[in-house]
Amino acid sequence: MNRQRSFFGFLVAGAIALLVVVIAGFYWFFAKSPASLIASTSQPGAAIFVSKLAPVMTSLLVNPDRLQALEREGELSKLKTSFLSKSGIDYQQDIKPWLGSEITLAITTLDIDRDPANGQQPGYLMALATEKPEKSREFVELLFSKRALAGANLAVEQYKGIKLIYDNSQSEQDSLAGAVVGEDFVLFANDPKVLRDAINNVQAPELNLNSFPEYQKASKQLPKGSLAVAFLNLPIVAKWQGLELPEQTYNSQIISLALNPKGLLAETAFLTSSEIIPASPALSKPVGALQYIPATAGLAISGSNLSNLGNSDLAKLWKQLTATIYGSEEGAISRLAKPLVDIQKRWGINLPDDIFSWVQGEYAIALLPEKEQTNPHWIFVAEKSDSVEQGVSRLDAIASSNGLSISPITLNKQKISAWTELVTATKQPNAKERPSLSIEAKVQGVHTSLGNYEIFTSDLETMDEILTAKDNSLIDNPNFKDSIAAIPQPNQGYIYLDWTKSQNLLERQLPALKLLEVFGRPFFENLRSLTASSYSIDTGLLKGGVFFQLHDS
Repeated sequence: MNRQRSFFGFLVAGAIALLVVVIAGFYWFFAKSPASLIASTSQPGAAIFVSKLAPVMTSLLVNPDRLQALEREGELSKLKTSFLSKSGIDYQQDIKPWLGSEITLAITTLDIDRDPANGQQPGYLMALATEKPEKSREFVELLFSKRALAGANLAVEQYKGIKLIYDNSQSEQDSLAGAVVGEDFVLFANDPKVLRDAINNVQAPELNLNSFPEYQKASKQLPKGSLAVAFLNLPIVAKWQGLELPEQTYNSQIISLALNPKGLLAETAFLTSSEIIPASPALSKPVGALQYIPATAGLAISGSNLSNLGNSDLAKLWKQLTATIYGSEEGAISRLAKPLVDIQKRWGINLPDDIFSWVQGEYAIALLPEKEQTNPHWIFVAEKSDSVEQGVSRLDAIASSNGLSISPITLNKQKISAWTELVTATKQPNAKERPSLSIEAKVQGVHTSLGNYEIFTSDLETMDEILTAKDNSLIDNPNFKDSIAAIPQPNQGYIYLDWTKSQNLLERQLPALKLLEVFGRPFFENLRSLTASSYSIDTGLLKGGVFFQLHDS
């Protein structure tokens, strides 16, 4: 294969890899100086080159050399060597002297020639900020001279005062076009038409992304000092993927990555012109139901009012995302939430109708994984109300209809109700004696009242842990406190995942996760937990974030 042919592909892969390095290397950076790695701007300057109809734009807003502080095993240096070795370009000598603090990559169009008869050829644009225009011009000349020596047939064109260089003897897949525009950016594309369109977008501002109302509104949500940003035009992304979504609520999405003294905060905002309803009232502090969730929990979900969940902004987002990724909501649930599917099948219940509908106050749900067990222990806590009392009676009735007995017992001086199933047990003393049969009560679930809450658990052992470990609850756990401290308030509650405790369970439910762990090994090896929340406050906007907490040492 010609060494120069796929240089644009290597540039694209390199930009994506740099974003991965930002995430994967944060752990080692925190021991140094977070203040030294804050982007000077949170908005990509290269948006002026990108069409407002572009499906995706992603930007790294810090010079790659400043990411050297993140390295422990030379990950970034290896990336530079790997991607540039095939191009004959030396990063230190040819790129570092002029490269500025922005690398932007965009898919500018779904089809460059807009002719469906010959298939779709997306347009790719990369914009590199330059601090020394003359040096960057020398680089572009050097790059294309090397391509000419490798057999490319070069063409030079003046377009609206800008010098374009491109090769027209390569295959479409491997072609490259480049230009230095003004004093600020070096542009590369997979076709000269993409460069011409980029220049047109600058000279006719109404064509570029900065003039797009959705982008203008979304960019206002970006926090200061974001290291990386991505903007997605969701209807065009769906079209790009060949999807016909049954319900299109959200029109665009913006994502940002920013440093925090204890981890990484990824924030996202979804914009819509439709009327959306928050899933629950805004909460200014964690719900009291968390006091009954042990610190040993691997997953905890908490908030207020599950009864409105099905009609909320989160529900509409869930439907749109699952349709995009899995084709349907049902397909996503069967793959991502198999434990919930199993519970519904085993008990013959519908969670939204039989449980969520009567939870109008605080709630907390938790899973407590064990390495030896395939199915984790579970806890469900609901704030008392008239509807909760009716809900408990309904669950008792469902248990009874499934052949279970409702047995009152005492555990640690606390009266509880157990759903039990009578099963036969065989005891074989030795080979000469006849086996003896006995009847045992197998517990399928228990519930009790504590304070102002009704508590359900999967078994007696889990209920016992709640009753005996009141001073070791999740809400008092330092790691949990640090995680939720990074999430803005007020919000709609938290999803907290302890990575160490839940890793095995997640890998069983999501087999593809293991491949992701290999790709992002430095990050996953040092991930302690992640915490997600939504905190929408504006009409037509669903905003949320995920905080990735990393080990201190």
